[in-house]
Amino acid sequence: QVQLVESGGGLVQPGESLRLSCAASGIMFRLYVMGWYRQAPGKERDLVATITTGGSSKNAESVKGRFTISRDDAKNTVYLQMNSLKPEDTAVYYCNARWMNREYWGEGTHVTVSS
Repeated sequence: QVQLVESGGGLVQPGESLRLSCAASGIMFRLYVMGWYRQAPGKERDLVATITTGGSSKNAESVKGRFTISRDDAKNTVYLQMNSLKPEDTAVYYCNARWMNREYWGEGTHVTVSS
């Protein structure tokens, strides 16, 4: 059974940081492109960042310079370090795993940025 379990969300003030984690099980993690997506209330789910099996990463323009995606294949875990958080970063953050025609999603973790 495939599971992607996100953690690390919460309520923070603008300018603060959070680190999200996504622990994967039931897949050969090292084969998968991993990603973080987010969905704000009333909006579509958008790509935040992806990281390939070789460690190459891409970020959405809205988070460049503030968010960093990384992976630890030994721990089957992908991370999202979020710095200088803004109110517009408020959303449910979802972990995604993709390989060939297989794609899996976590259930999400809430991030709220508010003063």
